[in-house]
Amino acid sequence: MDRCRRSPVLLARMFDALIVTGRLTLIDADGRRWEFGDGDTPPASPDAPPPESHPVVRLHDRALHWKLALNPGLYAGEAYMDGALTLDRGGIHDLIALVLRNAGGGGYGRWDALRDRVRPLLRWLRQINPAARSRRNVAHHYDLSEQLYALFLDPDLQYSCAYFTEPGLSLEEAQAAKKRHIAAKLLLRPGQRVLDIGCGWGGLALHLARAADVEVTGVTLSQEQLAIARRRAEEAGLSDRVRFELADYRRLKGRFDRIVSVGMFEHVGLPHYDTFFATARDLLSEDGVMLLHAIGRLEGPGSTSPWLRRYIFPGGYSPALSEVLPAIERSGLYLTDMEILRLHYAETLRHWRERFLANRDKAARLYDERFCRMWEFYLAGCEGAFRYQGHMVWQAQLARRLDAVPLTRDYVQQTETATIPAKGLAA
Repeated sequence: MDRCRRSPVLLARMFDALIVTGRLTLIDADGRRWEFGDGDTPPASPDAPPPESHPVVRLHDRALHWKLALNPGLYAGEAYMDGALTLDRGGIHDLIALVLRNAGGGGYGRWDALRDRVRPLLRWLRQINPAARSRRNVAHHYDLSEQLYALFLDPDLQYSCAYFTEPGLSLEEAQAAKKRHIAAKLLLRPGQRVLDIGCGWGGLALHLARAADVEVTGVTLSQEQLAIARRRAEEAGLSDRVRFELADYRRLKGRFDRIVSVGMFEHVGLPHYDTFFATARDLLSEDGVMLLHAIGRLEGPGSTSPWLRRYIFPGGYSPALSEVLPAIERSGLYLTDMEILRLHYAETLRHWRERFLANRDKAARLYDERFCRMWEFYLAGCEGAFRYQGHMVWQAQLARRLDAVPLTRDYVQQTETATIPAKGLAA
């Protein structure tokens, strides 16, 4: 370690300051070997067995010596995608877990200090999402092949945080529990009109129609999702009660008894929060209820990883509640319930990552090896963010009237319990 501290190599200095717990071996592009950490390497996740050994990283491009030191949040992912960063031992999940566990919520310590000064302004500018840009951003991620998503999602194609009501649940069981949880908070009654903003592939809309005999309108900006959702409604015999449209939430008209939005708010953008909640208020009936399910930050405002923003979710941002609640207050909507789901998304992403890796050869046939490495980095990085860096999921129940929902939360569990299907039946 003394050797690393004396070294003029900026990258070695960064890792020496960062890796305090655990152990990392780095072989640089000149073949020099560096050792970092205290040698104690815990499992990458609670359910994982203790690692037999620590990650050994090999760099194949001398430019990475300064790139990784100056902007690891962008160049580490790019280097892994391009094969310029490989692992002689361990996997990318092990490496990311080690780095994020040491970094905690503070990024890369003093190496991020300069960027932190300009992030608030950049965060605002990068999230200006007018309708045309929103469509492009959505197409970038959600218009990928249905076959890709089927490789790692549950059969209902739920692409959001599952709800693990007890240890040992399968992904399918936890996603079914999530849908029941949301339906219970919506207080559905037969014949109501429901709006699903950002309906994905239609799974939640179809569940609500079946569970409560309601009419659902789902809107999306993804052509691919729209076609699949409409096909699924036809196949389920529900196209008379569930319809899907290609529409931006800012263009919607009419009134709905219930509004639900799951996993869409992260794509709205900070400059548009007032518009989002004002639009929701206008669309909600006087005695209506809204349930908003989104990713957030426990440790205050931050910024989206530059790699994630460039390659996975352009225009995306997971806000702190301090950035969301003022916009709700200004809209005239009442916050009638707020729930924080801790670590549920880390477990969801673990299931997705393991399923993707089990089907990696099929993904490579659909796309290519670079895409597979990109997707591995994405799933492992996001899992680490929820497990080690203060990311969480929040569910906000909103209403225009204070008496729109019961005074206590007992009804949520009672409704969920009453709607759990008999063992062996589909949820």
